[in-house]
Amino acid sequence: METLTHDGAARIRTGLFFALASATSFGMSGPLARGLMDAGWSAAAVVAARVLLAGVVLLPLAIHQLKGNWQLVRANASLIAVYGLIAVAGTQLAYFNAVARMEVGTALLIEFAAPIAIVGWLWARHRQRPGAATIAGAALGITGLILVLDVLSGVSTDPVGIVWALGSMVGAAAYFLLSAEGGDLPGTVLAAGGLLIGGLTLLLAGAVGIVPLHAATNPAVFADFTTPWWIPILLIGIVTAAIAYVTGIAATRRLGSRLASFVALTEVLAALIFAWILLAEAPRPIQLLGGALILIGVVTVRLGEPSTAALGDPETPADTLDDAPALTPEP
Repeated sequence: METLTHDGAARIRTGLFFALASATSFGMSGPLARGLMDAGWSAAAVVAARVLLAGVVLLPLAIHQLKGNWQLVRANASLIAVYGLIAVAGTQLAYFNAVARMEVGTALLIEFAAPIAIVGWLWARHRQRPGAATIAGAALGITGLILVLDVLSGVSTDPVGIVWALGSMVGAAAYFLLSAEGGDLPGTVLAAGGLLIGGLTLLLAGAVGIVPLHAATNPAVFADFTTPWWIPILLIGIVTAAIAYVTGIAATRRLGSRLASFVALTEVLAALIFAWILLAEAPRPIQLLGGALILIGVVTVRLGEPSTAALGDPETPADTLDDAPALTPEP
């Protein structure tokens, strides 16, 4: 077993810093998107602007890490395309449509039940029966979902918003499964390619009328201030996507995918805080309890799996080699 030297401890500390920075950046996206949509932007337009801007920012890094080996891109073209369509465009479109109809924290907590969906998929598709801890974690997560939706108190919840939030959960689960593919394809190449494909697909879908695609120059109004529309756009593209991916990559290189994914759960807390600050959405006590149960359930599910290899998610060079980046999850 490798001894934790001073350099190793410093590596873990910086990895934790990057992981927290990534989760915080990702958590800001929902509240910023709500402000833009309230100002007249469609959900598809917000997603397209976000992912295209992030893809453009990440493209030079991807080209540098590719080191001229374009055969990797050709060999993984279908993976990059599916990743862009489902893990990027589909997930974010569903999430932003959800936050347009329900509170940010509620939508995000539903999306973060994705690991439970992954366990169910692997059980049904690959006969990988979960252990007792995994089943217990899934039960906690389902209970938490019921409390987050607050269905027991009779509070009205937009059913369309729930469907969109569940769609974002499926997309997030697909993100984990697709990110395990690709072998030696650098994570930034998969991210940049997926972001650009997802953004261009949304633009095309809007042009032919499949999804409503419209923007506005109205100021974005938040709880305590009003700002020009382009400031949230820059923040949502550069901070909540590009910087969030870069810091997430740095975190995973230092911590490995398992520990980094645990720290990434703090994105839920960050989203609740930003929604409180920017949108004055104070969560109800029963929703806080439900959110806690979801987080406990997700952690229990992950701990209940004996190894990533057992889940059909073998450790890639990105988890062990310092010069090979990997990705952390996003909504």
